Amino acid sequence: MATNTGGNPHLERAYALNGPDDVRELYDEWATTYDEELGGEEQGYVAPARAADAVAAAAGVDGEILDAGCGTGLTGVELVRRGATVVDGLDLSEGMLERARATGAYRTLATADLTQPIDAPDGRYDVVVCVGTLTHGHVGPAVLGEFARVTKPGGVVVATVLDDIWEPGGYRAEVDRLAAGDVVEAVSTDVTPYRAGQGVDCRMVVLRVR
Repeated sequence: MATNTGGNPHLERAYALNGPDDVRELYDEWATTYDEELGGEEQGYVAPARAADAVAAAAGVDGEILDAGCGTGLTGVELVRRGATVVDGLDLSEGMLERARATGAYRTLATADLTQPIDAPDGRYDVVVCVGTLTHGHVGPAVLGEFARVTKPGGVVVATVLDDIWEPGGYRAEVDRLAAGDVVEAVSTDVTPYRAGQGVDCRMVVLRVR
């Protein structure tokens, strides 16, 4: 595997998951130490802050934001630091949601499997942000169309995709398909640090919904 885990056993398991049940089990177990393990210098998990910056630059933070795959709430906290006041979160793991709830960053939090349709009407949110979920063994590229569906016309989808699966995992092809179908405008897909301590990069995908 090209993605460097730095020998972290939870990351090694995370990149080898096989289906929602495995995902739920790992993250329920990992929830209490997740922030500490990824937030230190060894891993340098900068993706939540980078994604919040991308949201602020592309759309501002005044509207209603959905944090899809919110985990322990790292991205929600970064959004609130930048002035966001309405952030909803979805995650498969109740253990992770419990940690997110403790941050006070979210209006609502709910359990959701992002391999299935999101329980929200078309055009519900001004912004959908997804950090750390479009990765090995988690959620495939089809979710990008679902993110676009629940985003208002003119709204923005911001998602991190691990750089080493951007093309082989079909994410670039899905972005191209959505853009060709006039569903979204691909604003940018720049390479940016993800876990800087291990030299791992991601694509910061910014899509504007048509």
